[in-house]
Amino acid sequence: MRKRPQSPDSVLSEPLVKPTSDLFTAVLWSAPKNEPLLRDFLNAVLTNDRQPPIREATVLNPFNIKEFAVDKKLILDVHVRDEASRRYNFEVQTASHPAFCDRMLFQWADFYSSQLRTGDDYTDLVLLKSVILTDFPIFAELQDLHTVFEVRARENPEVLLSDHFQMHFLRLGDLRKRQMEGLEALHVGLQHWLNFFMFGAATTEDRMSRLVENSPAVMAAYGELRRFSENAEMRELERRRRRYREDWQIGMTASRAEGKAEEKLEIALAMKRKGYDTVTIADLTGLSLAKIERLN
Repeated sequence: MRKRPQSPDSVLSEPLVKPTSDLFTAVLWSAPKNEPLLRDFLNAVLTNDRQPPIREATVLNPFNIKEFAVDKKLILDVHVRDEASRRYNFEVQTASHPAFCDRMLFQWADFYSSQLRTGDDYTDLVLLKSVILTDFPIFAELQDLHTVFEVRARENPEVLLSDHFQMHFLRLGDLRKRQMEGLEALHVGLQHWLNFFMFGAATTEDRMSRLVENSPAVMAAYGELRRFSENAEMRELERRRRRYREDWQIGMTASRAEGKAEEKLEIALAMKRKGYDTVTIADLTGLSLAKIERLN
């Protein structure tokens, strides 16, 4: 490949906003002019799973910056319909929590059920494929960085309960943890998109171009990332959004820790009332002897 000349904007004055920002991806995919980029990304996922490509990608819930509230626990996922009315849901997840998989399943079910209105028939339902980019390690026992879940019979996995359910995890956190090992096993188109999500915030235009072999769609997305990052209003909204999510996560962690501590006290009190000695209670609950002795 011929080396591209160095341009003034190739050198970053500061890191760009992370491509895994849910605010950025909502803005990116919602713009009608970026339909070819969204379609290219979804087709990279589908091609890697040996599925036929789509020809259209219409966003059903376009992002509206005027209605965006930073201080709300909003889910900035993107609902998409293709030319055959099949549905897709894309979202970025940057932090894990105990009920993560349950939450992903609930969100799939919520979007799936939203297809029907009063009087509609169940035969009107169409398949829904969730595409979830996880920026943290997950499913440590699995090797594929593109992990797909379906509903199949345990006795014979060839038998599907329904072909309407598919959940695709693009495991960016595992790719980072493995120091990029396993990326080469993916289809080249998906490799390019994962390289964008992995390195887009910290590399120059020239380096990104070389990394993704000058993929037109990925380079267009990189251009959108630069414009988003250079927009003072959007960058401030993203910063406030990130801060709010971090504070919320800290609060949730503290609440869980407080709940566990309270649960230990209740268990210790119940054991004490049943006649257990304080040493045994301390061994089983992890509480100090002094704290157990004060319980009554």
